[in-house]
Amino acid sequence: MAPEAGPLLEKIEFPADLKKLTEDDLPQLCSEIREYIIEVISANPGHLGASLGAVEMAVAIHYVFDTPTDKLIWDVGHQAYAHKILTGRKSRFHTNRKYKGISGFPKMSESEYDAFGTGHSSTSISAALGLAVASSLKENNGRQHIAVIGDGSMTGGMAMEALNNAGVSNANLLVILNDNKIAIDRNVGALKDYLTVITASRRYNQFRNFIWKMMGGDTRYGANSRAIVKQIGNAVKSTITKKSNLFEAFNFRYFGPTDGHDVVHLVKLFRDLKRIQGPKLLHIITKKGKGLINAEKEPTTYHSPGVFDKTTGELKKSDCKEKLPPKYQHVFGKTIIELAEKNKNIVGITPAMSTGSSLNMMMSVMPERAFDVGIAEQHAVTFAAGLASQGMIPFCNIYSSFMQRAYDQMIHDVALQNLPVVFCLDRGGLVGEDGATHHGAYDFAYFRTIPGITIASPLNEQELRNMMYTAQLPGMGTFSIRYPRGRGVMPNWKLPFEKLEPGKGRKIKDGNKVAIISIGHPGNNALKAAGILDIKNLSTAVFNMRYLKPIDEGLLHEVFQHFKFIITLEDASIIGGLGSAILEFKNDNEYDSRVVRLGIPDKFIEHGTPEELYKECGFDVEGIVAAVRNLALKKT
Repeated sequence: MAPEAGPLLEKIEFPADLKKLTEDDLPQLCSEIREYIIEVISANPGHLGASLGAVEMAVAIHYVFDTPTDKLIWDVGHQAYAHKILTGRKSRFHTNRKYKGISGFPKMSESEYDAFGTGHSSTSISAALGLAVASSLKENNGRQHIAVIGDGSMTGGMAMEALNNAGVSNANLLVILNDNKIAIDRNVGALKDYLTVITASRRYNQFRNFIWKMMGGDTRYGANSRAIVKQIGNAVKSTITKKSNLFEAFNFRYFGPTDGHDVVHLVKLFRDLKRIQGPKLLHIITKKGKGLINAEKEPTTYHSPGVFDKTTGELKKSDCKEKLPPKYQHVFGKTIIELAEKNKNIVGITPAMSTGSSLNMMMSVMPERAFDVGIAEQHAVTFAAGLASQGMIPFCNIYSSFMQRAYDQMIHDVALQNLPVVFCLDRGGLVGEDGATHHGAYDFAYFRTIPGITIASPLNEQELRNMMYTAQLPGMGTFSIRYPRGRGVMPNWKLPFEKLEPGKGRKIKDGNKVAIISIGHPGNNALKAAGILDIKNLSTAVFNMRYLKPIDEGLLHEVFQHFKFIITLEDASIIGGLGSAILEFKNDNEYDSRVVRLGIPDKFIEHGTPEELYKECGFDVEGIVAAVRNLALKKT
């Protein structure tokens, strides 16, 4: 049920309602929206900190601009909760990220106010430029186009490519740089330092804006006014900032920095910026987690905090007293430290996911050997290749859905040169509430086509440790290990390392009527299903392949020679992965066994809990039992 809204927010369903308020009403409205977000997210976990910091910005944009005619794009999208509340989704906001509820990210099919779907970083400027050029070609030159980019997204190379392209256009484009000094973890790199310099150099910006206003902006001196101001600004820049303005080097008109929590001032700025044609950038300073003290103090923890007390902000702990298995990413974090202590050539790399991947563990004890390269997956992969070419063994930890962004680098810079880079693909498979933009559905398919690569996926935590150990041994070449989000199945998982020979799987349960061939964590569901099927007189064997490439052909011959009914099981796209590999093997060897594939179907899967999504895709325990029974009941 939707919570009760404040007196001003209660009256607002769409931006047209917002425009009926006076400017003096806006600070109170922002406070009510912030309370509404905290109320909902405290019980229904989502991306909290980024959206709390963007409330005033969302209110000011919708107050000044004519959305949805004017086009607004939120980079990544996890800072857009206030936007959703103001654009017809307030009454459904409590369904945010729930199964069949609204998405946690902007989504074109969900609302006309979501001008472009987002979920991965650094895409907003490119998309907004495309929208702006399209408007120009359609002679709709009065339309505004706004790209809100923040939470570290400006560190992505795609954002720089877009700035470079937009700067030589006449596009009516406003980029709002939401500078909160943090993505999920603290921002890193030279751009972070540069923005700090700009932020600190108020003297230069005040002087420049004074000159601009004194000369009447774009009007008093006509087309030459901008050039004159630029010349004056350049003359004093070296003495005030010691650096040139990066954004003006891209031919953007730069404004700021300004307080992103002063909603009335933002309204005035946006009104002024509407009158200025061409590419322009407003640099605003915000506080991630604004309005919730705990979130302000611990922005990484409260990026997506889980359930918390809406009054105190304290995280709520589970009442479970049972010793739980660790999360796969925790096992990765502990294991890479163990391996690095024994092998001095091991280094760790992550593109801005140090906490999510648990590489932050290595960063705390071996900071000189662990690298957060910012939101830059392509760079991360080629950086790893460079290290590997000099005898290092990089463990490059990237979420599966983000790895899609570096496919060319994977082929051209790593695999083609057979370099020993170990890709640890976290969040493989159905990740849950983040939905279609974040499911790791495709890595099996797009990696399997690459010659020479080893592709592994562990059944449990111990296999993850052993695969990491195996991958760093001499002669292993390019190696990929993919594992899911969340917990494994082994509370006591820290056993001695063991080499798992690439291309070798194993039988993990006997049976004589049906065989389930699985890879990765779903094999645990296969074992549970097989236990149920045995009781139903459908004796079911389970085979854990461990490696998709090279695949264990000897084990597959054994399976096809003894079983007429075979199920393949994977938490990945049903096209191109394990099931496809088994059908290719069957065809090449002219076996006549019946094969049914279970996996992620050929469609984009929306958000929900992993359990709900496993059920939808048919490879929860009940789905596996049903598939085996249906297959065994059919006549060959």
